[in-house]
Amino acid sequence: MSDQRTTPDPAQITQRDPAQIVLAVSDLCRTPDGPRVRQLIFGDSVVVLNTRDGWCYVQADKDGYCGHIRSSTLGALLRPSHKVTAPATHIYERPDFKSPNLLGLSFGSQLQVTGKTEKFAQIDAGFVPLPHLAEVDTYATDPATVCALFLGTPYLWGGNSREGIDCSGLVQAALLACAIPCPGDSDQQQSIGAAATGPYQRNDLIFWKGHVALVVDADTLIHANAYTMSVTNEPITAAIKRISEQGDGPVTAHRRL
Repeated sequence: MSDQRTTPDPAQITQRDPAQIVLAVSDLCRTPDGPRVRQLIFGDSVVVLNTRDGWCYVQADKDGYCGHIRSSTLGALLRPSHKVTAPATHIYERPDFKSPNLLGLSFGSQLQVTGKTEKFAQIDAGFVPLPHLAEVDTYATDPATVCALFLGTPYLWGGNSREGIDCSGLVQAALLACAIPCPGDSDQQQSIGAAATGPYQRNDLIFWKGHVALVVDADTLIHANAYTMSVTNEPITAAIKRISEQGDGPVTAHRRL
């Protein structure tokens, strides 16, 4: 049986038009005006499969996730040249840090740079600090280091940005930044890597029913969690004990990248 999250509904397909997100972050919803299932961030590319009453039915290019997004959040697809590698940054009105900030961007946002000054990159929407960017084909090498950029980020169910993120969103942001393909939800992410046994190693993934964490070292994990409502480090043994005691069961999988 196909997974409706990543298999477009044939009955809804009336077009196949490329587009991209032009707001800082936009909710991807199960139905128009329905609950958020994931989020897309500035520069994320999609294929628009249907447009009706101010909503678009889309499939995200980065992970194949399907859902409904407000049509006002979409614009023409641009070829990205750079991406945000700081936890967050701003688009400024002018190449001056004292000028008005027009929009906040999250880690992983993709941009088409059309020019540069000494300290800023120019894009259609304004100017972004050069130290916060890297060329789009530059990749990190350590997912745990990427996860640490999100420490303190508020927990948000279905979140995928520095404004708010959930457990699978954090893992996806880290793995995609390291050029490791990664689906959107924690149950889908259990297909990543290979089954592991024995002591935990850095960048291993630990799964519970409906939850995932990434291993920092043999004793510590990092995860976006509803217990602290934030991205935190936590001792592995304490997390396993707490999650079990709160009724969410034991570890269901241990995967190694």
